[in-house]
Amino acid sequence: MAAKKSNKTRRIVVFSVIGLVLIGLGVAAYMNKREAPITVQTEKSARRSLSETVPGTGKLQAVVKVVINPEESGEIIALPVKEGQQVKKGDLLVKIRPDPYIAARNQADASYKSSMAAGLQAKAQLEKAQIEFKRNEELYKGKLIADTTFVDFRTQLEVAKLQYESQQHQVEMAKAQLEKAEDDLAKTTIVSPIDGIVTQKKSELGERVVGTAMMAGTEILTVADLSDMEALVDIGETDINLIKMGQKAKLEVDSFKDKKFNGEVTEIANSAKTAGAGTQQEATKFAVKIHLTEKSTFRPGMSVTAEIETRYRTNVVSVPIQCVTARLPGGPGDKKGGKPGQPPPTQDKNDSADPDKKPGNAPKPEEVVFVVENGRVKMLKVTRGISDDNYTEITEGLKEGQDVVSGGFKAINRELEDGKLVRVDNAKKTLVIIEANTP
Repeated sequence: MAAKKSNKTRRIVVFSVIGLVLIGLGVAAYMNKREAPITVQTEKSARRSLSETVPGTGKLQAVVKVVINPEESGEIIALPVKEGQQVKKGDLLVKIRPDPYIAARNQADASYKSSMAAGLQAKAQLEKAQIEFKRNEELYKGKLIADTTFVDFRTQLEVAKLQYESQQHQVEMAKAQLEKAEDDLAKTTIVSPIDGIVTQKKSELGERVVGTAMMAGTEILTVADLSDMEALVDIGETDINLIKMGQKAKLEVDSFKDKKFNGEVTEIANSAKTAGAGTQQEATKFAVKIHLTEKSTFRPGMSVTAEIETRYRTNVVSVPIQCVTARLPGGPGDKKGGKPGQPPPTQDKNDSADPDKKPGNAPKPEEVVFVVENGRVKMLKVTRGISDDNYTEITEGLKEGQDVVSGGFKAINRELEDGKLVRVDNAKKTLVIIEANTP
């Protein structure tokens, strides 16, 4: 009997332990399944005025700039200016040794005078031939001279006319050569074509320079009007269609800290320039000129960053930029799709629910925001409009005054799903902004 009672007691103890273990496992499983809230920060959707800008980087340059290249070759015998010097229109900049050009001018002058004298001689011979022809013409009419004699005098008159015309052309040619020689001599003296400052000087006194009328000769110096400046900036091909003539811009010049200058778009390139040739990925840029409407001590070549105002919206529903994220339809966070963590379902080739969707095509990501309702988040598909540095316009899918999740970055982009339990902690907003701006 005692042995039977002992076995019975042992079985009760074993079953009790097994029961307790099962209860413990059940409690542990329940605790594991209990949803833990995700800490988020929120901000209400509100109406704001937004200004969309397109960035660009480049250099400052003068609107009016003249590069001085000689049209005549020779030695520089006068260069009375230095870099940074203020000059007026008509001031002497460069003088090239004129001796060979003076000799050429004198030779052309002598040729011209000789041609003039020959022209006077041809004129006298023509007048004589005309008199002889008229006298013999009367005799011929009176049948006092033979036909051959009259023909000779008529021929002499025609020859005298042609010689006179030829000599007149010779005079014109000699005159043109003289004018060219005088012009060449005048070009040995170069004066400033504008009021400005010598921004660059590449030649020195005594150097020999090459000049030609067909192409640019030796670059001697550059004169620019620094009172009127513009920025030449590069704009990416994805943004160039947003740029229009007359749009306003804000410019930051590296040499002027914490100061912005106003500008206006004055020129947009029609053709692109390609940077990074020879690399695997080339960046296509378009040059845009922005005229600075403010004056300062600018210098050509200063680095500048421009923000061109392309579009403006007044009193539109907007949220912080970091509120909007992209999710695949039918994927994590969409109750119409599979379980979180699973790939979105693909459309069956016989599924005709969406006639515009081709069989086998992967779904495109949709832009969404998460709003907080009764302690849980609801994912809303939205359509964005323009954006500024901090906020983006919501044209569809969101109403004014809704609590929209604005942080943290990890929660919005990875953790949140439709219906997830959340805990709002807006004391961390500053940290969320920093986290959202960190790559």
